[in-house]
Amino acid sequence: MREVYKKDVDGKSVNIEVVLDADEFKSTRPWLLSVFVKYEGLDESNAGYEDFLEIKESLIISLEHGKKTKYVGSRIVDGWSEFYFYSEDSKDLSAVVARVLSSSGYVYESNIVRDTKWDFYEVQLLPNELEYHHIQSAKIIFLLAEEGDVLNVPREVEHYATFETATQKDRFTDSVIERGFIFKDYIETDHSEHGVAIIKIHMPTEEELKKIVEELYAEIKKEHGYYEGWSTTLVTAKEETH
Repeated sequence: MREVYKKDVDGKSVNIEVVLDADEFKSTRPWLLSVFVKYEGLDESNAGYEDFLEIKESLIISLEHGKKTKYVGSRIVDGWSEFYFYSEDSKDLSAVVARVLSSSGYVYESNIVRDTKWDFYEVQLLPNELEYHHIQSAKIIFLLAEEGDVLNVPREVEHYATFETATQKDRFTDSVIERGFIFKDYIETDHSEHGVAIIKIHMPTEEELKKIVEELYAEIKKEHGYYEGWSTTLVTAKEETH
């Protein structure tokens, strides 16, 4: 499954696409192939964007043909689109890249290194716990928008957290109430009986949720707990007028 998100790398935001379940191939594909193409494949309005996407998918299909190589993700950095693959061996990889890209008109380069532990994938491509929550938030926001939600309308948003002990849960709850959150209820999950639902009134926009989730995440981690996501009600233009 491919997911798209932004990762903070050396103080700047990098756009990343990652195949989350790619590590099932980790034990059999120790060679990391990196392909850099001089095109910032981010803005759909850029000239040649559709052509670029076709080239990208052609590259992935060609390299994955024969099933010895696996596409694991890409990054967009400083005007370059970077594509990453892990392979059983390094044989013929450069030839396949050349066959796809040499007549494309793009400036490109590639290199192959041994990365047995998949360090690049795990450090540079995989989202950390907080980044994964931002990915999940983006999905919910997309679904709300698809249903006609007016995202810039503030409403009650429930956030959920779980902990290993009741003491941790209570300390967290007291802390966030002081920060303007409202206690809703105690909850239980499959992995914890020490959960809490709290409420804050805010817009379910990407910018607002990023700020609030990061605030909550920091408080949750002080008590060694887990952020379990958020939910809210749908607000449409019709409902807003009543």
